[in-house]
Amino acid sequence: MASRAALIVVFLLTGLATVAAQTFPTKPIRIIVGPSPDAVARVVGQHLQETWGQPVVVEARTGAGGALAATTVTGSEPDGHTLLFATPSYTLNTVLKTASYDALRDFAPVGLIGTGSYTLVVHPSVPAKSFAELIALAKAQPGKLDLGTPPPGTENYMAAVLFKATADIDATIVPYKGTGPLTTDLIGGHIQYAFNTLPPAIGNLQAGQLRAIAVAALSRVSILPDVPTVAESGLPGFDAVVYYGLMAPAGTPKDIVARLNKELRALVALPEIRARIVADGGEPLTSSPEEYAANIDRGETKWSALIKRLGLKVE
Repeated sequence: MASRAALIVVFLLTGLATVAAQTFPTKPIRIIVGPSPDAVARVVGQHLQETWGQPVVVEARTGAGGALAATTVTGSEPDGHTLLFATPSYTLNTVLKTASYDALRDFAPVGLIGTGSYTLVVHPSVPAKSFAELIALAKAQPGKLDLGTPPPGTENYMAAVLFKATADIDATIVPYKGTGPLTTDLIGGHIQYAFNTLPPAIGNLQAGQLRAIAVAALSRVSILPDVPTVAESGLPGFDAVVYYGLMAPAGTPKDIVARLNKELRALVALPEIRARIVADGGEPLTSSPEEYAANIDRGETKWSALIKRLGLKVE
């Protein structure tokens, strides 16, 4: 009798979860964005709003290297109505132990939206015209070329650390509070080169105010087809890519996560969404929740190994 009652309870709960997924969303959706370009998040929010007929509000929470945005989501009701527009910075916060949450334990990955490549860019006054020439210049002038990055602990910063270690160069890493000030100082010639995300620099590259030397993805990016990858330029296997997607609080019903994933896949298939991702220097990419979780796990393993090897600490 007891086992039959337990089965009835399970059946009822499963039925309620299915009904919840079918009627989702029942109130406005919040997409929380941390220290990352939010243009894609806003386009995603606009299309989800049109699809669902519910308001979708994109909220910027930029404090504490992404921890503020993350804890806003982990502290929300796990019902799918509060989502995180996630980038690898949340994984790095876990690896570096600079935040109280865990990227996998405290979130339910929904699905990937796309990727973005960090790009090695130089001021036009730098004589190096290729990756090989830049490495040779850096080795000929050890410690004299300033390599700009966003704050320590961000994925851009880690890409620069990986580059410095892999290329075996003595570069002075100069961290900035954000990509905006970094780009401004690079254009002004206050630093010689930088690992930067593409959105704040695309216009400057097109205007000739900056020059792209290489992209950190394993494949060339659509918006810069003539710029080689770091891997093909002399550091085989070099890979520093920002994967971004949506995550919900842990405990969000699987049926709702599946519904969100289905909508996300349909959205990323739209030509206008794909075009916007490419215009921001990215490449569209979808996944299942499980594939996204595996992607996060790989990122944690990769960056943990580098941090351990270099004894890197971020306060």
